Amino acid sequence: MEKLTKFFKLQERGTNFNTELIAGLTTFMTMAYVLVLQPNAIVGFGVPEMIDVNGVLITKEAVLITTALVSGLITLFMAFYANLPFALSCGMGSNFMFGGMLQNGAISFGEVMGMTLITGIIFVLLSVFGIRDLIVRMIPKNIKTAIGSCIGFFIAYLGLKSTGICDFSAGLAMGDFTQPTVLVSLFGLLLIATLTAYKVKGAMLIGIIAATIVSIPLGITALPENIFQIPSFSTVTNIVGNINMTSIWTAEGVVLMFIAFFGDFFSTLGTVLGVASKANMLDEDGNLPGIEKPFLVDAVGTCVGALSGCTTVTTYVESTSGVEAGGRSGMTALVTGLLFIVMMFFAPLVLIIPDCATGPALIFVGFLMISGFKDIDFSDFTESFGAFVMIMFGTFMASIAAGIAAGILAHIFIKVVTGKFNEVHVGMYILAIPLVLYFIYG
Repeated sequence: MEKLTKFFKLQERGTNFNTELIAGLTTFMTMAYVLVLQPNAIVGFGVPEMIDVNGVLITKEAVLITTALVSGLITLFMAFYANLPFALSCGMGSNFMFGGMLQNGAISFGEVMGMTLITGIIFVLLSVFGIRDLIVRMIPKNIKTAIGSCIGFFIAYLGLKSTGICDFSAGLAMGDFTQPTVLVSLFGLLLIATLTAYKVKGAMLIGIIAATIVSIPLGITALPENIFQIPSFSTVTNIVGNINMTSIWTAEGVVLMFIAFFGDFFSTLGTVLGVASKANMLDEDGNLPGIEKPFLVDAVGTCVGALSGCTTVTTYVESTSGVEAGGRSGMTALVTGLLFIVMMFFAPLVLIIPDCATGPALIFVGFLMISGFKDIDFSDFTESFGAFVMIMFGTFMASIAAGIAAGILAHIFIKVVTGKFNEVHVGMYILAIPLVLYFIYG
């Protein structure tokens, strides 16, 4: 304990071992839902496995094992390298975007990981050479804000669809509220909302567990034979190292890489600054000293994740919960990382969780992601039109890629036709070329 106290500088940061321990547990509780949602995002709701367009078998068990392991290891990297109370895992957004395309047979698993690896490499280079500010300046604020909202509405749509609360089989209609699965989903959603209103830590995880328990006597969920199981690493051989970087250089591929990269980049920027602000770590100019360290950890995490079969790895805003519990150092991240690794041994317990329990959490994740909608500036039509188009296209076309591409093109168009073309960064005009090609050939 003395060595850990000295290494993580606990006294200097006004914290102690017990506080950091509780903070790490709190962070894990608030973000453990990723272990449930990530397998569903990649493989699909209601099925234990899938075969991609190239005939590769992908199981939920394999995705769960790699997600737990990578989340744990990269969070430990954050702990020891950056000494910050930030935890990382597979980001919500790119996982559902790529997962939907996998399930539709539009792309192979190797291509998903190839594109993820490219975005990670770009992120590493930007972090090493400090070009972060250039990217921040290139994308208009409203567009950056709308990206999160676009993804949020899409994820909420997936949650409503998987739970049966809404019926999308023939247009848009209300689901069958006499079905036990729908009733359990509503119970889970209302419970999460209630717990959140009372600021209960781990509201989503509690909601998932409670809905799963309720679903057992209703015959929706069957208990596993074992709750503890040594990870069978033979199950992950199909996804670990499955990288295809030869057939991704198409208009659609470039757009998808753009979305994955910018989603991760701005999510990390906002999360790191937001969580650091809660911990009073920012300087007088609102900057985080040594911010290049968490950025590099995030970038390396995406590269390692891609090589291991995980979509974009990013810093989680749920780290705020640990900070609010008193976490101020990498000791918090150390505890969270170790708990993620331990969860590899409880895969049977996690895999029985039904769609009616994960769907409500998905809807709530969507709610959290659209919260930035309030920051969109509607006072200038030429600034807000692109954001509006992005959200509408992404939601009603059920495609994050289409929404973000359309929103950026709409922003450029309205600026040009109103004579404000000089307000658009030259990088945006260059970016418009693959976006146009995406709609033509994608």
